[in-house]
Amino acid sequence: MKKFEIPEQFKSSFSGQIKLWRKSQDPRKKDFTPSVVPLGDLTFVFPRHMGFCYGVENAIEIAFKAVNENPGKRIFLLGEMIHNPAVNEDLKSLGVTFIMDTAGNHLMDWNTLTADDIVITPAFGTTLEIEAQLSALGVDVKKYNTTCPFVEKVWKRSNEIGQEGYTIVIHGKYKHEETRATFSHANVKTKSVIVRDMREAEILAAYIRGEKDALEFSKDFAGKCSDGFDPNLDLSRIGVVNQTTMLATETEEIAQYLKQVVTAVRGSEGFAETRDTLCYATNDNQDAAMELLNSGADVAFVIGGHNSSNTYQLATILSQKITTFFIEDADAISAEFISFLDLKSMQLETHATQWGNWNRVVLASGASCPDTLVDQVVQKVLSVKQIEITPHLALQQWMSHE
Repeated sequence: MKKFEIPEQFKSSFSGQIKLWRKSQDPRKKDFTPSVVPLGDLTFVFPRHMGFCYGVENAIEIAFKAVNENPGKRIFLLGEMIHNPAVNEDLKSLGVTFIMDTAGNHLMDWNTLTADDIVITPAFGTTLEIEAQLSALGVDVKKYNTTCPFVEKVWKRSNEIGQEGYTIVIHGKYKHEETRATFSHANVKTKSVIVRDMREAEILAAYIRGEKDALEFSKDFAGKCSDGFDPNLDLSRIGVVNQTTMLATETEEIAQYLKQVVTAVRGSEGFAETRDTLCYATNDNQDAAMELLNSGADVAFVIGGHNSSNTYQLATILSQKITTFFIEDADAISAEFISFLDLKSMQLETHATQWGNWNRVVLASGASCPDTLVDQVVQKVLSVKQIEITPHLALQQWMSHE
């Protein structure tokens, strides 16, 4: 697999070394057991897979290349390149201006853009409508396109089955940048509809069976379906793809459910298989998180941007059995309190610490989280636990005995 050039500020002398060591011991990725690393009286448990994925490393390399290759030019990002505050703030510090927020709202007047400006497409991709708008202004939208190859794979498969007459059902968050982009690309060849979860898939199934009045469809899926969507016609043949950062098992569950429903009504020709669109990195990270559930951990910290979908999914998995806190960085941790994103309310909350009882700690990180942030959390936990040890030296000793 290609090796990317990642800026020094994102490289790690601790957690990154754990990943490299595990890769050297298990190059075919057959072993998903966690890494259990003792540091003094504390034990850290790390998942087999964590941190930057292929698509994120690709995006970071291209974005920083754009900055380095264009001194003196105005450089813009369509939106957050990835959902991690540290990475995005680093780009801003280098003079990169963000054109939109995560919801797609404009942060500047697009008419001020010129053909001399550099515009970077984020890892989530963008809509065809935005590409056309930029091209009309003379902006080159292809030169610094950081769209994840696995997102593009979803687009390609959607295009293929769309040409065969299948409607695209997208499992995703309809306001998410990637889902908006996938929806736009899918609509070129066919109709599309977005479902957030199994509840919405069940509503869609009621239309496939003819149990709901077609006139209600535009209300149930307002803002989530193609213009002129006719459930009586457009749900006769379907294929399911996903926002690559969703819970893979949920996508498979939704796909199998809708397959059963449409096959019962339309026969085997009513469903197009699309399992090959699931992102391998998402699968690996989620499978590795599942392995942590039986680690005997007292607490888990999942590190990543609070608007990061893939990080949210990891926290959701771990919370099944372990007291889990979804944090952005080491500043969320103190001797007295943890500041975290509540998975149900999606609001910031605080929780009193129980460091006397937390001696076995899981640390996991999302696909857009630099390893350096994990290292900082390690240092912070050691500090509040008053453990005086040099982590990377202890790590070397651990690796030599494993």
